[in-house]
Amino acid sequence: MNETAYALGESRTLWELIDRRADLTPDRPVLVQAAAEPSGDRTLTFGELRDRAERVAAGLYERGVRPGTVVAWQLPTRIETALLSFALARLGAVQSPLIPFLRDREVGYALRESKAEFFAVPGLWRGFDHTEMARRLCAEGDNGINVFEAYASLPEADPAVLPPPPSDGTAVRWIYWTSGTTSDPKGVLHTDRSLIAGGSCLAHALHLTESDVGSMAFPFAHIAGPDYTVMLLLYGFPAVMFEHFALPASLDGYRRHGVTVAGGSTAFYSMFLTEQRRLPAGQKVSPTLRLLAGGGAPKPPEVYHAVVREMGCRLTHGYGMTEVPMITMGAPDDTAENLATTEGLPPDGMEIRITDADGNELPPGTDGEVRLRGEAVCQGYLDPAQSADAFDADGFLITGDLGHLRRTGHLVLTGRAKDIIIRKGENISAKEIEDLLHQHPAVGEAAVIGLPDAERGERVCAVVEQRAGTGGLSLDAITSYLRGEGLSPYKLPEQLEVVEALPRNETLRKVLKYKLRERFSAPSAPRER
Repeated sequence: MNETAYALGESRTLWELIDRRADLTPDRPVLVQAAAEPSGDRTLTFGELRDRAERVAAGLYERGVRPGTVVAWQLPTRIETALLSFALARLGAVQSPLIPFLRDREVGYALRESKAEFFAVPGLWRGFDHTEMARRLCAEGDNGINVFEAYASLPEADPAVLPPPPSDGTAVRWIYWTSGTTSDPKGVLHTDRSLIAGGSCLAHALHLTESDVGSMAFPFAHIAGPDYTVMLLLYGFPAVMFEHFALPASLDGYRRHGVTVAGGSTAFYSMFLTEQRRLPAGQKVSPTLRLLAGGGAPKPPEVYHAVVREMGCRLTHGYGMTEVPMITMGAPDDTAENLATTEGLPPDGMEIRITDADGNELPPGTDGEVRLRGEAVCQGYLDPAQSADAFDADGFLITGDLGHLRRTGHLVLTGRAKDIIIRKGENISAKEIEDLLHQHPAVGEAAVIGLPDAERGERVCAVVEQRAGTGGLSLDAITSYLRGEGLSPYKLPEQLEVVEALPRNETLRKVLKYKLRERFSAPSAPRER
């Protein structure tokens, strides 16, 4: 047990956490910005993070940002972004982070709903003018939002002008946004304490030490941003930041800085595996890499086994969402069977209840709906009506995920309530079929969806990416394989679509199934079984 990390985890606010860590290890690096060339790399220590963030807080204060002021920011994964975020935490402002890839509809909605008074943007970034979009949206709304660029430089001033730092860690100071893939995004309300609780779960489960080197290959504006940063502050080790993550180009940064822990989501694991398979036997994508860790999307067991077998490192996967940044996490010293087939264990203070549709608790081993209660759970949504629908009478968050608890306490997810295909009145789990498809030697990635069908209600459609260098895939071959794996006949796909790439979002690379349903919902005449 790391007693220092556990003690730091009791901090009331994020600012208190960084202040205490900076006192302990001021000269130790916390953030390393990986550039295309080694000469462009930059490093920030824990002490510099605190001191510079306080100067930025003073600069923002002189511009009119006060405790409780709502500040939206849409910035890439950079040291400056972390500085701005911690400066706002020092002021006690309300932050509304936005993923840099969002555009007018989502950004405009978030600005209006959060009642943002300030909006920080990167200017021209990756060919898109964020400043022009921000000014256009603010002009349309006539809402007087103060737009400023915060990419390479930030406002700074003498910290003597600052009021005392916030002391209440249970006040809502964060508005995160759900993906909004099928409707308007929902504003999720978090506190400093809920983010610290989520990051503590990740940190303590992974058993990391101050000699480790982490990596941020995901948008800092994602809920994983504070999740990961809390881990750095608790255990006192650095992370390499990638403003634009792409393989194999980013591998030089991993090797150059000796990254030991990498990850993101299942799609990231698959990308690392692809690069590993391109190397001669005996070589590793990164010699120091010993652990892949992540969450945010289902992990087929075969992906776990492939990483361990081919990359020679451990893989721990967890379960989290925007509403609860970390719920469970696999631990490196757990059994291979648990690491391959479960989402890990919940931390102390996270209550998981599995219920039927009426909210009645179910015994271990019985599938039902996953409900959550604990300090890491959000305070609800910006829309009070959405909050009322999200929690049951006992204060448990209704996740919409399906699964069961093992007697050991490990959580097994079996799908989404909305990802159940109902064919002729029979419920079919898309995840069950996807896990089997991932074991097929010619399948790289797979998504299973239900499509409208006049006779059956829904038909089962498998959409796959074919692995390079393999032969053609056919529906007959796929169904024959699934039969051989013991899949019940009524669950077999009736439609197969082979695509070059599955549509994914830009954060944790989750598959956007609604786009697949839109694309392949045209009437067809699949064979009857």
